[in-house]
Amino acid sequence: MNAAVTETLPIAGFAAPALAATLSRAHIADIVEALNEHQPAYAAEVLLDLPKARAVDVLDQPELREPGAILKALPLERAVAFIQAMSSDRIADVFRNDLSEPERHRFVARLDHETKAALASLLAYPEHSAGAIMTTEFVSVPADWTVARTLDHVRTVERTRETVYAIYVLDPATGALQQAVALRRLISSEPGALVGSAAGLREPVSVSPLTDREEVARLFAKYNLLAVPVVDDGQRVLGIVTVDDVIDAMIAETTEDVHKLGGMEALGVPYREIGFLSMIRKRAGWLSVLLIGEMLTASVLQHYEGALEKAIVLTLFIPLIMSSGGNSGSQATSLIIRALALRELAPRDWWRVALRELPTGITLGVILGAIGFVRVVAWQKVGFYDYGEHWMLVAATVGAALLGIVTFGSLTGSMLPFIMTRLGFDPASASAPFVATLVDVSGLAIYFSIASLILSGTLL
Repeated sequence: MNAAVTETLPIAGFAAPALAATLSRAHIADIVEALNEHQPAYAAEVLLDLPKARAVDVLDQPELREPGAILKALPLERAVAFIQAMSSDRIADVFRNDLSEPERHRFVARLDHETKAALASLLAYPEHSAGAIMTTEFVSVPADWTVARTLDHVRTVERTRETVYAIYVLDPATGALQQAVALRRLISSEPGALVGSAAGLREPVSVSPLTDREEVARLFAKYNLLAVPVVDDGQRVLGIVTVDDVIDAMIAETTEDVHKLGGMEALGVPYREIGFLSMIRKRAGWLSVLLIGEMLTASVLQHYEGALEKAIVLTLFIPLIMSSGGNSGSQATSLIIRALALRELAPRDWWRVALRELPTGITLGVILGAIGFVRVVAWQKVGFYDYGEHWMLVAATVGAALLGIVTFGSLTGSMLPFIMTRLGFDPASASAPFVATLVDVSGLAIYFSIASLILSGTLL
């Protein structure tokens, strides 16, 4: 927050009009940050004391916590007035995520026809689609308008549009999108020329309302866009997705992926806002699945119980073996999931990844196996620990087991995201804990199998 705002920020419990007066000239981001420190009822009081335009700007910010609770705390008529002045995509976001069905109905009953129609249209699209994050507030003009007439129109409607950086040129007869003109090019064009002449000959980049928001973000990055039009089958513009909405959507997507990579369900709300029972529900499921998976390690140990009784020394290296395999698998999984998300890899590239990860895993296994071998030899020679008369075979067992387990972990970890994608699941679900659990169980089997081969006739 701005230092000046921080110094003058009233403490909790201070009169709302005083806080509103303090924040009246502050940056919108600072107002949001200040209100996030207070309860929704108090934040609602502050919004009532701010100029309407400033209050609407605050409610339009995705960083504002509990917007639904704030709207509920406002007098109904004031809340409806604020909602009707908000951007359509933000209204849809609040209605979808922050209001229950009875509360939505209570507000919708008072909204004007235009806002109702826009809201119904946006809420009809899937949550992660372009249609769900688009705004219906954009500037469009017929292709037979002049540059001067278009600029006059922009000045007239500017306050009611989310962005005027691009003007969309439509076919006068069908309303189909023909061109997208940057405002900068429009300003520098001849006033009497047709508006389409300022756009050049490039085809406009557009998406359908069902396009996944990750694909929309990729187009923004590829074409360096500030906004992209969302069109129907007839190329009529339904709305636009702006770069700030894409950034917000990508932060949400990244947050979901990070949660899944941590071995849990995505929270869907900020950490401070999620309830205790919801937190338990989000985390307990995957933890239970992972625990059941780890129980298989006990079964593996039971199977090799006889070998353990004959060679107790093997138990010393079980944590080292399990962690090395899990770490190599988690590395590979994280790399492939990110590459798939960035479209650096496609599901059909699985065999290329396998051909690359196999020698990579072998090389990494040789490095870690050599370190494990040297560690056993060094401890024996220096006298830190006596591994018995067959210590060299124990060292060879540890080294060979690390080679096999790290290779297996790298190959398995790289293939799991492709398998999850093939099955129709989010590849992030092949999370690091899941891979680690799988490799732990398999790693023990590999370890004891190698030990049986090398130590047969000596310790076993």
